[in-house]
Amino acid sequence: MGLFGSSTPAATEPTLKIAPNRSQRASCWEARDAFFTCLNAHNIIDSIKEVKKAKDVCGSQGVAFEKECVGSWVEYFKKRRVMEYNREQMLKGLQMEGARKVDMPNPVGQAQTTTK
Repeated sequence: MGLFGSSTPAATEPTLKIAPNRSQRASCWEARDAFFTCLNAHNIIDSIKEVKKAKDVCGSQGVAFEKECVGSWVEYFKKRRVMEYNREQMLKGLQMEGARKVDMPNPVGQAQTTTK
């Protein structure tokens, strides 16, 4: 035993994680879409905060979603759904207040197409 803990090789070996292949990603997206369609049908936006209601009405779709997707993807997609909903609501509110879209000559992140 070393100064800072166990010196067994098993404790220091990282676990190898393999990224999902194309068909696994497609299965994940299909399961996600089915789950989100069910949530939409029951007016549930945030399945993290409303977990009990989401499980009650969309339990089988939620189980399939969590089975087909990597755990970090499940969390990401659920949070992204709420973020996109909030974004759309903000944009609708701005439009109702009379806000107009302003065209920017060189949006951040886009290369200039003209030469000097």
